[in-house]
Amino acid sequence: MTTTSQTTTGPATPPAPAATRRASRARARDTAPVGWRHWADRAGAYVALTKPRVIELLLWTTVPTMVLAADGLPDLWLVLATLVGGSAAAGSANAFNCYLDRDIDAVMNRTKRRPLVTGEVTPRSALVFATVLGVISLVWFAFLVNVATAWLAFAAIVIYVVGYTMILKRRTPQNIVWGGIAGCMPVFIGWAAVTESLSWAALALFGVIFFWTPPHYWPLSVKFKRDYATAGVPMLPVVASDRRVATEMVAHTVAMIACSLALVPLADMSWVYALAAAGLGGWFLWSAVSMMRRAQGKAPGKLGAMKVFHASIVYLTLLFVAVAVDVFLPF
Repeated sequence: MTTTSQTTTGPATPPAPAATRRASRARARDTAPVGWRHWADRAGAYVALTKPRVIELLLWTTVPTMVLAADGLPDLWLVLATLVGGSAAAGSANAFNCYLDRDIDAVMNRTKRRPLVTGEVTPRSALVFATVLGVISLVWFAFLVNVATAWLAFAAIVIYVVGYTMILKRRTPQNIVWGGIAGCMPVFIGWAAVTESLSWAALALFGVIFFWTPPHYWPLSVKFKRDYATAGVPMLPVVASDRRVATEMVAHTVAMIACSLALVPLADMSWVYALAAAGLGGWFLWSAVSMMRRAQGKAPGKLGAMKVFHASIVYLTLLFVAVAVDVFLPF
């Protein structure tokens, strides 16, 4: 007689709750790709050192400038090479800035999560990264664009790192005014990439960004004035009244509009651009004047500095769109 052996089993295990299953899957994901996640986080930290959002705004002015210099659509390879080189140069300057300013970044709420403050990147690694990126950008420009753009990129890096970060930023409330020259260099680089020279039209575009920079950046400084005061950085809103800051913003805006209109005769722009420049300039001037009136107590409401900040970005974006579009108009 054959005896059949039966396996005794306990009561069936109830299915795991949905939350438990999700947690198990999350643990599995966390365990499997650790290596990839580590390198992705490391790469993200180095990218953060370059301040991509700042680079994006700078490069936005480069392409329309190249279109204007070429009086049409420039060679697409040249545009790509210029944008890559410009990104590397600006990224290098920004990484140097993060390295040099890591002490004040640590005490400012706006910057305390930057990679050098959190320890994601060591100071030595950041310095090496900034240096290598800068060298690559200059070599790239010299061999793939032209020597003139390499020298302009070198000047931009030096002005921002030495002129602004090391000399001006912690010493004078006019820091962003003169340090802002570095942010004007992309139009020179874009123009020189096409023509291997500069012109009065390029200087007018330079002037637009030069005078635009204070009314763009000072509103941000107004919002974070406590941060700058804690860090000992004498931004104008830290050492001067809101009335004076707003008044100087209006003065710079008027000069900015004058430069934008000077481009009409200097680059033979059409009436379409002239109307766009006048309209956009008037709109932004109204924004700055409104802030000044509130600072003077002549109008009710909060100062509204960040409204001016956001308006400045819209202004510059649309103005350079107008520059590019005007080139293709049939009149």
